[in-house]
Amino acid sequence: MNPNDRSIVALVMTGHGLVHTYELSIPIFMTAWLGELGVSEAALGAVVGAGYFLFGAGALPGGVLVDRFGSRRLIAGCFVGMGGAFVLLGLLPGLWGLGAALLAWGAAASVYHPAGLALISTGVQQRGRALAYHGIAGNVGIAGGPLATALLLLAFDWPTVAVLLGLPALLAAVGAWRTSFDERAAVGVHDAPDAGHGEPSPRPDDRAALWTRSKALFASGFAGVFVLVALSGLYYRGMLTFLPDLLTPLVTVDLPIDVAAGRYVYAGLLAVGIAGQYVGGRLSDHARTEWALAGALAVLAAVAVVFLPVAGLGTAALLAVSAALGFFLFLVQPLYQATVAEYTPPEARGLSYGYTYLAIFGVGAAGAAGAGGLLQIAGPPLLFGALAGLALLGAGLSGGLAVRRARVGTHP
Repeated sequence: MNPNDRSIVALVMTGHGLVHTYELSIPIFMTAWLGELGVSEAALGAVVGAGYFLFGAGALPGGVLVDRFGSRRLIAGCFVGMGGAFVLLGLLPGLWGLGAALLAWGAAASVYHPAGLALISTGVQQRGRALAYHGIAGNVGIAGGPLATALLLLAFDWPTVAVLLGLPALLAAVGAWRTSFDERAAVGVHDAPDAGHGEPSPRPDDRAALWTRSKALFASGFAGVFVLVALSGLYYRGMLTFLPDLLTPLVTVDLPIDVAAGRYVYAGLLAVGIAGQYVGGRLSDHARTEWALAGALAVLAAVAVVFLPVAGLGTAALLAVSAALGFFLFLVQPLYQATVAEYTPPEARGLSYGYTYLAIFGVGAAGAAGAGGLLQIAGPPLLFGALAGLALLGAGLSGGLAVRRARVGTHP
């Protein structure tokens, strides 16, 4: 990588790791909030859910802001907002204070994915490798954030831990403001000839401009990519939301605390995802991303079909099928991120990633509710069958995009 690439990759790796550290530390804090704040699970769930919803819903306006102001400034602002929100989380009293802090975190964090991915797509020459490192950093946050929070809670009360967790993002904001690089150094290096370079996109100064740009995006192959990403998000959220509870009774070895057994397997599954992220990023450099996605989603469909029968064979088999799930679940992420870049023009990249993460975190959030309903109606077999169907739909759509692209040459 050249110096410009390395500067960008360092910034986005820091951002991705911090975003998911904060995202996954919140459920650890909830165990303390339930005991100390005297609130019901329903009330706390509504407050926390509002913050998570804003995390997804804010991606679209975040993408618009990226296209207008650039990625570096938005990422620096994201750091300030996330760090400040966690400091406030430790300082503001009661449920209302907690809710205000989480809403602030959700709004700030929602900017990161469109900003970071747009920056990689327009500024980094070795985009696939950058996406791989970016994904690895996110997985480090996913696996390490809850662990770090739990360890800190052994020594400090939760308000102190919240303030301590907020400090790294504030320090990162200083570094983001001080760093310098070319955000558009890779424009034209990866993009297809028909990606829209011929006509400059209007500045997103008003709703009419946003509507015009959105219509242009969804009149292209990006519409199919949006549906594909939404299907992936539904599978991701539907699979992971209840998986710790589903895993625990399947672990056949004796553990000191049986109820936590599934959490250990779950944490290991997320750690395996680091390897999947790296392989997916490298694949995006050497293969048509649509075909790679189709293959990975077909494997995820197969994993959903065989998960329960294989897991029932014993703990060793459970660990093996869980590792396969974690690997392929995270392998698809850099592949669809690269696919979005191939189907959109550089000047609308922030907006396109805003829609992408609206699909993943917004539409995908329905996967959690759907999973709960299916488990209540008929139990795990119906849930895993439905997840397999979602993955097969995604595989078929991705294959269809690849065939369409081959028919029209390089045109997505």
